[in-house]
Amino acid sequence: MSLLIRAATLTDLPELAAWNAAMAWETEHKRLDPATLQRGVAGVLEQPRRGFYLVAERAGVALGCLLVTYEWSDWRGGDFWWIQSVYVVPAARRGGAFRALYADVERRAAAAGAVGLRLYVETENRRAQATYEGLGMQRCHYFMYEALLSDSAA
Repeated sequence: MSLLIRAATLTDLPELAAWNAAMAWETEHKRLDPATLQRGVAGVLEQPRRGFYLVAERAGVALGCLLVTYEWSDWRGGDFWWIQSVYVVPAARRGGAFRALYADVERRAAAAGAVGLRLYVETENRRAQATYEGLGMQRCHYFMYEALLSDSAA
């Protein structure tokens, strides 16, 4: 049965929030605050300038998602599309859901004139790294740093 990739809507908010919580626990053993997470997901769905979620479905059942946000590159005069919050339910993994989501993002980004796609991955998540490399992505030479500005930041 084929996969359908569609833009998420507000009706997907509970599932998107639950998947984000599951992904944070699986990859970093972090428990995210449910209220903050709901607000964060809603903030994207309600303000498209922040980005968008895509959902993969098979036979009307949602199997996974990803979030796209934008980063302006002054060096390239265009946007990089950042792929974030990737999650596929365990029973559907290795079944092409992420590959279909990625292909849809790649198509949308090219049509919008984006200059490239980026994502970050946990350093120990070898399976995800192999998946991204298998799609033609390359590890770049940057390290990521952050400074959290509030107690509620996770």
